[in-house]
Amino acid sequence: MSGLHRGSVAIVGLAESQLGLCAPGTQPIDLMAQATLRALDDCGLKMTEIDGIFSSTTQMRFTTLALTEYLGITAKYQDNTQIGGSSFMSHIGHAMMAIEHGLCEVALIVYGSTQKSVSRAVASPREFDPYETPYQPFLPPTAYAMAAARHMHQYGTTREQLAQVAVAARQWALLNPVAWEKKPLTVEEVLSSRMVSHPLTIRDCCLVTDGGGAIILTSAERAKTLAKKPVYVLGVGESLSHTRITSMPDLTVTAASRSGPAAFHMAGVRQGDINVAMLYDAFTINTILFLEDLGFCPKGEGGRFIEQGFIAPGGSLAVNTNGGGLSYCHPGMYGLFLLIEAARQIRGECGARQVANCEVALAHGNGGVLSSQATVILGASCD
Repeated sequence: MSGLHRGSVAIVGLAESQLGLCAPGTQPIDLMAQATLRALDDCGLKMTEIDGIFSSTTQMRFTTLALTEYLGITAKYQDNTQIGGSSFMSHIGHAMMAIEHGLCEVALIVYGSTQKSVSRAVASPREFDPYETPYQPFLPPTAYAMAAARHMHQYGTTREQLAQVAVAARQWALLNPVAWEKKPLTVEEVLSSRMVSHPLTIRDCCLVTDGGGAIILTSAERAKTLAKKPVYVLGVGESLSHTRITSMPDLTVTAASRSGPAAFHMAGVRQGDINVAMLYDAFTINTILFLEDLGFCPKGEGGRFIEQGFIAPGGSLAVNTNGGGLSYCHPGMYGLFLLIEAARQIRGECGARQVANCEVALAHGNGGVLSSQATVILGASCD
């Protein structure tokens, strides 16, 4: 995003709400409030100091209105941008602009979903599409299966390579005490599990959980006075491609090929500088596509990159260190959790899964059916 200044704002507070399956009667806004209170405790700020609020969810129409009432916040600035799971990366850029231009001083980005409790169909209702609905696609898996099948046809990617994405995510999840999945996973188990939409089995698909999260940002100057180590926003980029999968220009190339370069350019870093890459893994094909489109490997080489063990614990590129949407949590829209983990890694707070000397982390969000892409690069220093 042009006009923004590298490192002008920092993440100072972050937290998840309760994850997994919530108590009966819990509403998305309850999870947002819980995550907000935990994030405030994390940084030492008070609720009354939040004057910018950014949120998006599929379960509420007027999210920021409801939150200002529920939390008792008088917001000078609000943003309810909804572009799917990448909304929260977009919110980072918008919050950055608002803080730089004095529209707010302390920005809250927050999300909550009870998708597991109320069912996917209720939490994320599908709109009627006159071009696709008559063919009865099972969305979103059918859309991602189309991308996977095309990638396999065009580049020789195998089902085993897709499965290894899920296995690597599970290996990371086993190091995360709050991850939903607690059992080891093998390639054979992924391949033999229930087929959802060929070539994707149930283990190629993200979890369905409840959960919420919050991050708090302020100016780099103020961040230095707060409780925790600041995590600076070095670069942001976003790009929209299409709404329906049948309008995607190329099923093997996402708009990450545009959002990524923009974020790298602003941050002044290269792929080799990234210590942790948090990639929105709603389906196993996502990780392959984003590794390619963000420049970590050449187009068509994502499957072979993963096959060599590069993204698993001990590999050359730490990817989805919390276990990802495949094994950690996935409450409807997952993008905010990528930012939380990326910031935690830079703070050095990840325990058994901590990546040594993590100075620069990338969080990449995806929305819709590979429709919206947004990339954020975070750093331990703004120098």
